[in-house]
Amino acid sequence: MLGDLSATRDWSSARDVVRAMWLMLQQEEADDYVICSGHSRSVRELVDTAFSYVGIDADEFVRVDQRFVRPPEPVPLVGNPSKAWEHLGWKPAVSFEEMIGEMVEQDLHELGKVGEWQTT
Repeated sequence: MLGDLSATRDWSSARDVVRAMWLMLQQEEADDYVICSGHSRSVRELVDTAFSYVGIDADEFVRVDQRFVRPPEPVPLVGNPSKAWEHLGWKPAVSFEEMIGEMVEQDLHELGKVGEWQTT
């Protein structure tokens, strides 16, 4: 059960974010940076990517529960990482699809299901 599948977020890999933090710490002077992918993706895209990773149709399992639907955000939730790109030389290295695949693999591992699913 999920909320609004059309809600969007700027999803980023923890590995990319930690690498950005390390680059910030290497700077002579502290500064503020927006660390993000710079791309907005919907919860539906995340769900479809995760389910397709294991060859399952998300529509067979995912249901929207109105109790989990929040009011729409007043502004798009997507960041502008251009300062980090320019000043730190940082750009995300992990694609959205790779990040979701790693999350699915970890979940399968924790469930003891590694190798039971055919991955793409």
